[in-house]
Amino acid sequence: MFDLLSIINLPPYSLNKSEKRRLHEEALHILTLHHYDYCPQYRRILDVYRHDSNKKSSIENIPFIPVRLFKDYELSSVHPSQIIKTMTSSGTTGQNVSKIFLDRTTATNQTKVLAKITSDLLGKKRLPMLIIDTKSVLKDRTKFSARGAGILGFSMLGTNVTYALDDDMQLDVSAVLEFSKKYKDRDILIFGFTYIIWEYFYKSLASLGTTFDLKKGIMLHGGGWKKMLDQEVDNTTFKQLLKEVSGVQKIHNYYGMVEQTGSIFMECEAGYLHSSIFSDILTRRSDFSICDRNETGLVQLISLLPTSYPGHSILSEDLGAIIGEDDCTCGRFGKYFKLFGRAKNAEIRGCSDTYAKQ
Repeated sequence: MFDLLSIINLPPYSLNKSEKRRLHEEALHILTLHHYDYCPQYRRILDVYRHDSNKKSSIENIPFIPVRLFKDYELSSVHPSQIIKTMTSSGTTGQNVSKIFLDRTTATNQTKVLAKITSDLLGKKRLPMLIIDTKSVLKDRTKFSARGAGILGFSMLGTNVTYALDDDMQLDVSAVLEFSKKYKDRDILIFGFTYIIWEYFYKSLASLGTTFDLKKGIMLHGGGWKKMLDQEVDNTTFKQLLKEVSGVQKIHNYYGMVEQTGSIFMECEAGYLHSSIFSDILTRRSDFSICDRNETGLVQLISLLPTSYPGHSILSEDLGAIIGEDDCTCGRFGKYFKLFGRAKNAEIRGCSDTYAKQ
């Protein structure tokens, strides 16, 4: 099995193209062999591909599986007794949801890598944290929705956690005011899912005519962009309006999904999403050939983290374009890219798309 400890102490954007390719081809070969041996469904898929798991492949030729397969099959590479947590994707009524099975090793690695990636922006010191959501999402810690998993994962990065919404998803103005006054002279971390921040935080403040002083905050947010774009709210508009009601100056979007929890793609200061040393991205045309730079295609996501389920190479239903590699103005190595929404006829889903009162 690939030993993540061999790179866990490296800065998350420190490997150049050739160094990262060597690392990933070796690690993905080991992961593919592991899942072929221990996940019967994955083995059948690779047999249909006529893929020789014993032969090392280039990144572009590593087999991928459609993300939708996780909705239809329970894909696991460990014995049921080793599963400590099951995570599910979001889904509207009537939709199947993905089930992702985590053993202790995969869950631990996800937490470590999430901390490494976010520390690049936040520093290593844990900050007082405001979560734009309700604590009631964290009901059963052995079974998590994508939203609950995100809240739990990011909450471990902060301290003195305060929730901005009550159990009815109403803005708790007094709690946020108390938080902002208590930490007005300190850096703070603010986390939430994009659509929930917009619908239940920004809109509430806008309707009340209330503003908060969170100017020392660093906001991390992701998910729910389909609904945001339906309301004609893009990333630039989102940032500008949030700054007006909260004072937050540093706002970073991130991209990730429950099928590859932990290895998120964080938005840099230049406005691009970045792959870290723990992840990679390819874009493919409708015939699955590799897109050129700046060409929009289906996003394929690579992660070195999943050992308890075959999620190391998945084809998403999202559209994106790789802009460059190792030469972003922010100074980070790795591919940087833009997203352009979901492919036509793909299911509408996202961490925060489907809030419904319990």
